Formats: sequence, C-alpha cells, structure tokens
Amino acid sequence: MATKLTWLGHASWLIETPEHTVLLDPFLTDNPKATVKPADLKPDVILVSHGHFDHVADVAEIANANDATVVAIYEIATWFSEKHSVKNTLGMNIGGRVEMDFGAVKMTNAIHSSQLPDGSYGGNPAGFVLSLGNKEKSNGGQRTTVYFACDTALFSDMKLIGNSGIDVAVVPIGDLFTMGPEDSVEAIKLIGPRQVLPSHYDTWPPIEQNATDWADMVKSKTGAHPIVLEPGGTHEI
Repeated sequence: MATKLTWLGHASWLIETPEHTVLLDPFLTDNPKATVKPADLKPDVILVSHGHFDHVADVAEIANANDATVVAIYEIATWFSEKHSVKNTLGMNIGGRVEMDFGAVKMTNAIHSSQLPDGSYGGNPAGFVLSLGNKEKSNGGQRTTVYFACDTALFSDMKLIGNSGIDVAVVPIGDLFTMGPEDSVEAIKLIGPRQVLPSHYDTWPPIEQNATDWADMVKSKTGAHPIVLEPGGTHEI
C-alpha cells in the first residue's frame, strides 16, 4: 500500500501510511470547501503548524475522540492540554526532530504569525518535514520525505531544508496571508522537490488562485512535477 496525501481543503491534509494516519491543521467544521467532518477522521497523530483558528479549530475534538497525539510548538501543545483536556500532546520547537511510530517529524521555520483563538501566545509558527516509514522496516533505511511549508512567506533557508532531500513539497499559494504563486515558484526552486502540491488557497475570495496557471509556471520554471488536487482529492506517493 502506497502512502497517500489527501487535501481536505484550505491547509488541512491527511497523510496515510500503510499502518498509520496523520492529520495536519484540521479546519473542517467552518471550512466551506471541506469534504469531510471531524467525526469522519481517525488519526493517530495531529500536527499543528501554528495557532490561527483556520488551523486549530477542530484539533481538540478530533484528538479527544481518537486519543490522538497532538504535535505542535511547545506553547500550543501546552494550550491544548490545559485548555481543552487533550490527553496526548508532544511539544516541540524549531529545529527539533522526533521519531514516532509512522516515521520522523522535524519542525522547521516558517515566517508567519501565531496567536491562538482565545488570544493566547501561540509560540513560533512552523513547518514540518516528515520522513515516512518505520526506520527499521524501510528498504535500506530509505524513507519518503514530505515537506509541508505550511503558512509562510518565501525565505532563503528553504534551500537548507531542500538539501536534506525532499520527495514531495506542499506549499501555500494563496497570497495575502502567505506567499503567492510567484513566490511559491521561487520556493520550489530552493527546495528542489520531485513533486509539489499547492495549499492554502481558494477557501475564500481573498485567497482565490488559478491552480492551473500555477502548475504551468512550476512546469516552465522548475524541475518539479506539479500536482493539483480538488478538495477531497488524493495523491499516492
């Protein structure tokens, strides 16, 4: 069974390996483009990139219903534990890496802001590099590496992230709150992934983008293969 990436709309992603399910930034109940509800998902792990409502809104409900582990910057992990009684949390910080049952998680920098819905300090915003697959069971130790840039502007250290070897990158293209299509192409040049998927766009009019035009730019200006999904669409890697 291949690893599958499913775009749930906005910046929410489901990552399914043969044995585990990981959820990133679940925003479903109030997401006009979402194709599933919180009760439909049964993740083992929930990754949270930063504290904004459109990234944390359904985290507690899903985590508590499934005993899922919430992985986030330390301040957000603590907030979910103390304010929402989430039993299993793992607080990290930028540059940290941890081995989990589904693979490894490394927390990367992101240039954005982070405040939780009640006004609490949300720590630093982050992205994630996932090395998918059990290290002991991987063929020759090789794992599939997926970089979720999450909500961010373009920054030159993306080249350092790419130096680790990225198979698949997921980048925001919505503009206004994150980098837009043109900057995302520059990011792809720095990251150097084999494949790239767009995120954080078309949820509302201020971040509407033409993903076909974006894909054409990626093809003409980078060596990456662009993959555009509709909300609910899945890509196998």
